[in-house]
Amino acid sequence: MEKTIEQNKMGYAKILPLILSMALPAMFSMTVQALYNVVDSIFVGNLIENGALALEATSYAYPLQMLLISVAVGTSVGTNSLISRRLGAGNQKEADSAATHGIVLGIFSWIVFLILGIFFSGPFLSLYGCDGITYKYGVDYLSVVLSGSLFVLIEISIEKSLQGTGDMIFPMLFQLSGAITNIILDPLLIAGIGPFPKLEVMGAAVATVIGQLVSAIFAVLVLFLRKNKIHVTFRNFKLNFTTIKNIYAVGLPSIAMQSIGSFMVFGLNAILSAYDAAVTVFGVYFKLQSFVFMPCFGLNQGVLPIMGYNYGARNKDRLLGTMRWGMVIAFLIMLIGTILFWTIPDVLLGFFNGDKTLISTGVPAFRIISLCFIPASLGIVFISLFQATGKGVRALIISFTRQLVFILPVAYLLSYIFNSSDYVWFAFPIAEIASLVLAFAFYINLKNKDFKKLDN
Repeated sequence: MEKTIEQNKMGYAKILPLILSMALPAMFSMTVQALYNVVDSIFVGNLIENGALALEATSYAYPLQMLLISVAVGTSVGTNSLISRRLGAGNQKEADSAATHGIVLGIFSWIVFLILGIFFSGPFLSLYGCDGITYKYGVDYLSVVLSGSLFVLIEISIEKSLQGTGDMIFPMLFQLSGAITNIILDPLLIAGIGPFPKLEVMGAAVATVIGQLVSAIFAVLVLFLRKNKIHVTFRNFKLNFTTIKNIYAVGLPSIAMQSIGSFMVFGLNAILSAYDAAVTVFGVYFKLQSFVFMPCFGLNQGVLPIMGYNYGARNKDRLLGTMRWGMVIAFLIMLIGTILFWTIPDVLLGFFNGDKTLISTGVPAFRIISLCFIPASLGIVFISLFQATGKGVRALIISFTRQLVFILPVAYLLSYIFNSSDYVWFAFPIAEIASLVLAFAFYINLKNKDFKKLDN
């Protein structure tokens, strides 16, 4: 089969310009995504009378929100990997089938989260012992975000499918349209400006869902009205369990890998709930660190299809060259993030209308946690390499050991020994360094065994 121009681009173009052309739109869109997550919390903290309690409630709700995104992104990463590998091998029909199945699996996932949103938002928050206004804010936020998750599940599925073909511009525009919509609606629905009702925390959730709806509509229109490198059709569609198996061979480890993060946040919230402002500090940190990590994840969206394509095409030199350039760029991003978290942590916390307790607790926390950024930059690219080559289980093991085997036990131990949140934060750099060592060991094994079978 004659290769398309886009496939030639991933197979033969100069690596660094290729990475930048494919990754920059994704990095931009992910940064915008981070922006509206942060703006969301800034509005909640500043426009609601009980802003501190509202921030605390959304911090407690965050693990289930993370679980939703984990399922959406994880399934779509499996779809992306399968599409790029099938295109690299010249199999258009199976690439099209993977894209169609990705959307269907997203709809099935929504049914699960709809049930969680309606029936389990309250019981989940009760696990923390939440009550009163914090409980109310948390239920308001979670029930809306989870019940309306159909739109984000569909949009992310289409986004990742197009990225698997090398198309990074339209996925960026999908994210941008939703982010702008959310940012505009946030203050209107939270504070009840003009004709809009004052919904407080629920307003932030409603604005998020409407933004996701706008992104999903845009994505569906582009998918079906524009000529793409993949063709999705539901005419005579039948589930192909081989395709589902191939998607989840990478997707399930990716879902589990990212879901582990939600369990980690849940566990850390439980540990930190014993200390004043610590849960809120951790929640604010998780919002702000997305400005550092999201560009790296956007970078991975650019390098993953390149690595997957060249792995399918058996081109080891381009595969490894892409990985090395990815690590250099990720390192530079994380270095900038580390500098910011060390030099202006008080300014960053001040955006959230933080009181003296939040500032005094948050400044040392930000500086300590940010020590994990640089080792994380290398680990993120290693994980992307394993996903691109169909070794999703290795990515899962790395995330599992970092976030459950290392972070939670170390955090609990430090809390128990020192009875202070000041030392709990050291669990992050300790865990990141340990998991990087494991990732490097997996890489050496992959290089010595699987890569030797590829043509140079």
